[in-house]
Amino acid sequence: MTTFDERERSFEKKFAMDEELRFRAAARRNALLGEWAAVKLGLSGPAVADYVRAVRKADVAGRGEDAVLQKVLHDLTEKGAGVSAAELRQVMLTFMNQALSQLKGEGKDA
Repeated sequence: MTTFDERERSFEKKFAMDEELRFRAAARRNALLGEWAAVKLGLSGPAVADYVRAVRKADVAGRGEDAVLQKVLHDLTEKGAGVSAAELRQVMLTFMNQALSQLKGEGKDA
């Protein structure tokens, strides 16, 4: 095997690992966002878990991050929570960074 082949395999492996990390981080971000939004919506108990599932489902069934943003923004607007799209995007970014940090931290422990 040549050095080029080894480098190619290494890049492919890193790409696959990065994609898995992004997928897992997005799922965790959606859960954190769902919990945050549930509080804003006044939900408690099992309704919080149901809402988190609905947010995660919006990601899978829709167009990813945009579908999640639209779902949560719609729900918050209907409830009169007073959160703008820009504020929600910032919250999503914060949760994505938090999710990435958590996952990278878990990887070091493993």
